[in-house]
Amino acid sequence: MGGTAGRGTLVRGSVVRGVLAAVVLALVAAVAGPVPGVAVAAGTPGPYDFAPGDRDVEGARTTADARLLEPGSTYRSSLPRGGKLYYRLDLDAATTAYVSATAVPAAGSTVSATDGLQVSVRDAQGTTCSFQATRFGASRSPHPVAAWGAREASPGHALCQGRGTYYVLVERADATGSSPDTWPLELSVATEPPLEHTGATTAPDTWNSASPAPPDGRAVNRAGGSGFAGASPVGQGVWKDRLRPGQTVFYRVPVDWGQQLAATAELAGSGGRGGYAEGALTLSLYNPVRGYVEEAYAGYSGTPASAALAPLPPVAYANRYGFADPVKGMRFAGSYYLAVHLAAQTAGSFGPGPYGLTLRVRVDGTARSGPGYTGRSVPGGLFEVTDQDRRAAAASGAGNGGTAGLRVLAVGGIGAGTVILAVLGVWTVLARRGTPQMRASAQKPTA
Repeated sequence: MGGTAGRGTLVRGSVVRGVLAAVVLALVAAVAGPVPGVAVAAGTPGPYDFAPGDRDVEGARTTADARLLEPGSTYRSSLPRGGKLYYRLDLDAATTAYVSATAVPAAGSTVSATDGLQVSVRDAQGTTCSFQATRFGASRSPHPVAAWGAREASPGHALCQGRGTYYVLVERADATGSSPDTWPLELSVATEPPLEHTGATTAPDTWNSASPAPPDGRAVNRAGGSGFAGASPVGQGVWKDRLRPGQTVFYRVPVDWGQQLAATAELAGSGGRGGYAEGALTLSLYNPVRGYVEEAYAGYSGTPASAALAPLPPVAYANRYGFADPVKGMRFAGSYYLAVHLAAQTAGSFGPGPYGLTLRVRVDGTARSGPGYTGRSVPGGLFEVTDQDRRAAAASGAGNGGTAGLRVLAVGGIGAGTVILAVLGVWTVLARRGTPQMRASAQKPTA
């Protein structure tokens, strides 16, 4: 019987170890979750992450059936090939409204350089208030693209003023040669309050337009997010990640009033394989309302390549009166988004990767006070930079892989601590008491 008792002790130890291992693995999976910007399966680009609170809305073929979009909300919809979909806005006379649409073509679909997304805002009489089109361009690779529209209530605009009903029209720019699949859409709506006092109604005509030197120094690991809602915070500094062909990662940069943003994305060499991929690397910039500002491309021949944004003006309210998108887009403070895409066709010449990505971000200038709004944006705090934003974006808040692991555990907060305590409790109870069968076996007298 002594042998039996010994086997019971061994079984008990196995059970303890097995339970502990299972719970620890569950803890790691629950706390860490899918890593932003990392593929779910090897060789598969990570999907676009829609905002958790997205509301479903169906686009209408005519204005008569258009569904209402409410400021401060994000929506999920879909856009068929050749589709022209309408949505409705009910606006007052004083508030400026912004609507952004993000199209998400499926991985493996075909898109042309001229294919893309168009967004316009129109009044009830059909007058166009704003229009923007974004295209896949040189990359010719399916990835999230966003365009925005606005109803601007300001002294510098004669059209589309006054309280009433306005319509948002979302349509494919050009589907020639592209796959016939339907694109998922994410729509976001925001409003900007009027100013207490009317300021300048012309964009600044002088600013430092020289290309700034990209920051150097030690690169800090920071995995990019897989959508606007999950964009990873970064500030001035050098950041690194790894990309697979077809993948897009998102970062957000706090830029205050009077500050000037510059960014460069660099792709590491492929290790000696030859070939060429046109437009392999795309770096896109979007403003706090997900409005397209500008982008840069770089071809890839297996040696290090980089794409740098053209010089941008400092953030200023009056930039909205400019003529070009890069000026008009830099109209308010807040979180600006950098989206980095590695074209799917890169894999054909250089393999599935992943490839080293270095993102260099520079924010020049001293933060200034805002223009003096009469109220708050919807959603609140959209056009401001807080101390919390700056801390989240600081390089010191990142770290190497080990520090990142600690950060992952910290994110779990009280929930992770509770599970850890549960693990320790299971270990203690099983180690001291065992299961009823084990206790019975252990308590039998030996022969």
